[in-house]
Amino acid sequence: ALETLKMFEKKDSRVKSAAATNLSFLYYLGNELEQATNYADLAVNSDRYNPAALTNKGNTVFANGDCEKAAEFYKEALRNDSLCTEALYNLGLTYKKLNRIDEALDCFLKLHAILPNSAQVLYQLASIYQIMEDPNQAIEWLLQLISVVPTDPHVLSKLGNLYDTEGDKSQAFHYYCESYRYFPSNIEVIEWLGAYYID
Repeated sequence: ALETLKMFEKKDSRVKSAAATNLSFLYYLGNELEQATNYADLAVNSDRYNPAALTNKGNTVFANGDCEKAAEFYKEALRNDSLCTEALYNLGLTYKKLNRIDEALDCFLKLHAILPNSAQVLYQLASIYQIMEDPNQAIEWLLQLISVVPTDPHVLSKLGNLYDTEGDKSQAFHYYCESYRYFPSNIEVIEWLGAYYID
């Protein structure tokens, strides 16, 4: 893939930008940040209005620890294409990392309107409501999430934990049992079930 894409580097700016965008993403996946950054710069310089190039540039900046600057690249990508879901998702994660929880929530609610059945988006919404100490909303989003991915043991144990925190032992027991059924090696779930049976 890398060799094929490198052949397009010498073409006109739009083709060069597309090739450099894909090269940047491949190097990013391979954890070669320096190369990913070089190709992200080339992609953005070749076509400043390419939202995927701007998102990749944001990703490389984020990986280097500059969350504020990464947010600027994601916002620029969204100005060029308001439906760029990758930029919107990454902007939400960036705001979450910066502890700007209301702005993160806004990003993920917008994404939910675009991608109503996205497991990642539903999970992030539940996570944000948990950070905001609103367990009822967190539970609502997790229940929507298990309608999309009913066999995810991590989500099921998270639901069990939230119900336990809320004092609803029977619901907690149900979701911990479901989690155990799909992944019987989770020590925390085994401990909770053991303590429940002792009680």
